[in-house]
Amino acid sequence: MLSAAKKEFIEFMMSADVLRFGSFVTKSGRQTPYFVNTGNYKTGLQNSRLGEFYAAAVKEAVGADFDAMFGPAYKGIPLATSVAGALARVYGIDKPFFFNRKEAKDHGEGGNIVGYKPKDGDRVIIIEDVITAGTAIRETMPVLQSCADVKVTDMFISVNRCEVGQTPGKTAVMEVGEEFGIQVHALITVQDIYEYLKEQGTYGDILGQMEAYMAQYCVF
Repeated sequence: MLSAAKKEFIEFMMSADVLRFGSFVTKSGRQTPYFVNTGNYKTGLQNSRLGEFYAAAVKEAVGADFDAMFGPAYKGIPLATSVAGALARVYGIDKPFFFNRKEAKDHGEGGNIVGYKPKDGDRVIIIEDVITAGTAIRETMPVLQSCADVKVTDMFISVNRCEVGQTPGKTAVMEVGEEFGIQVHALITVQDIYEYLKEQGTYGDILGQMEAYMAQYCVF
């Protein structure tokens, strides 16, 4: 059963042209009939609303029980910024955030971390867009671990594509949990998207492609 909150988020993504249907190639090289591009959020209202969706998930999952949030470059940067603002504005949870540069700065203060400077023992949550094959998180963890002896406990994403990772029979989200001890929270899953399209009754061609894609790559 598709909840009202999930339906609202799906329609929000579609209205912003973030959730798109057609023919795309994911970072892992898979041909997919749907794609999530959070880089298409481009207005103040969209950014504010997106932060509120994520903030609700953070509040429900961990409350204020964390020290800072990290947004991996590049798409995680505006995400973490909007979530930090929404948490403070809506729930009174005022937490610092930080993000990385892809290239280390060799002048001024130097380094590749911008914003909060994590300390040993900090509990950090990651704000990201999607997990497909787990490639991005494996690039992110060394960045965080080079900052300080932090504990990364939770990760929040827009969509869990439920796709197999590097191990047959296991999704990338399952692997991230086992490999890094991170609990991944998704606002919606590929099944939610499929159910939404099915409810609308006007996406017959896409439904068939979704079914074939899920049968080939997804683990439920």
